Amino acid sequence: MSSLREAAMLADMARPHIAAVLEDAWHGQLNGVLQARGWIPRVIAHTGYGSSTFVRVLARVVLSRHTLDSDETRADDTTRTVLAPPRERRGWRAFITAQATGVDVEVTIDGVTHRTHTDRSGYVDLTVVDHGLAPGWHEVTVTPSGGRPQDVAVVIIGDEVRHGIVSDIDDTVMITVLPRMFIAAWNTFVRHEQARHIVPGMAPLYRDLLSSHPGAPIFYLSTGAWNTAPTLTRFLSRHGYPLGPLLLTDWGPTNTGWFRSGQEHKRENLHRLAREFPDIQWILVGDDGQHDPKIYGSFAQDRPDVVRAIAIRELTPAEQVLSHGLPVSNEEFGPRVVHGEVPVVRAGDGYGLQLKLDRILSRHGGE
Repeated sequence: MSSLREAAMLADMARPHIAAVLEDAWHGQLNGVLQARGWIPRVIAHTGYGSSTFVRVLARVVLSRHTLDSDETRADDTTRTVLAPPRERRGWRAFITAQATGVDVEVTIDGVTHRTHTDRSGYVDLTVVDHGLAPGWHEVTVTPSGGRPQDVAVVIIGDEVRHGIVSDIDDTVMITVLPRMFIAAWNTFVRHEQARHIVPGMAPLYRDLLSSHPGAPIFYLSTGAWNTAPTLTRFLSRHGYPLGPLLLTDWGPTNTGWFRSGQEHKRENLHRLAREFPDIQWILVGDDGQHDPKIYGSFAQDRPDVVRAIAIRELTPAEQVLSHGLPVSNEEFGPRVVHGEVPVVRAGDGYGLQLKLDRILSRHGGE
């Protein structure tokens, strides 16, 4: 009987959630109509990454009536300098897309072509081993069936690299006062992308931390939607933040429910980076507006060998109210995670964090 129950449980897990079924049916009908009207697949590039043993290529394929829209397809290009400021765009435009589901895709890396296909949301997430790329920035080519090829940036991290940064985005590098529903909707969907504000001192902090370690990476890990990647990349570039891959999530239904778990997304990606780069020690940077202290603290308990330090930007009382409705951090309402041997610093901006990190890091081997 137990084996029958286990088989039934596995069957339930494999069965798509009704939300995913409805979403797939809608997009299937929409894609059929758009393709009949001559819309073709178009690639939106996201920055990938890798080591000497693997490279992870990230992109999204959508249907478009335009053969090329440089403002979108090159918006996440981290290998080129923006010579002119991009036109202002309201955030809602990034979410009005028709994802190309199940499209055959060719990915060409160093002259070798690999074949894959888009997932149910139009994303390409392909890991290739033995890629032959040297450390540094490169471009690979992604070509959807029936569409034009598009260059996608990837950064290969050298085997000698021992330090790196993982940074949150919302209320850590940019002030977004998330996730209060109406304020979040206004900031994400209505306001122009250039109306967002930086957190003082964070860009100089990151540049300083990376300057002593050539080739050290920075990853921007956020619960934000992949649709916002072009906007976020332009924001980071405009305000002098170091270039690095974005690790975002796909809003909407999954095979298990109506919404994805942002906390689980962060935990999974932290552990993935630890597995992919076991010799790198990370400085984890976040804020106390939501769950970063808890997530980082739990990860540090699990993997103290790969966490060099934790830096938490403290929100002002007003920002705390906008973030979750109360003028104090969420940490005040639960036990703080004990970090053990991993040092933790806190300050209201990047300048304060830098002073404290400098003391901590010099005491533990220095920059």
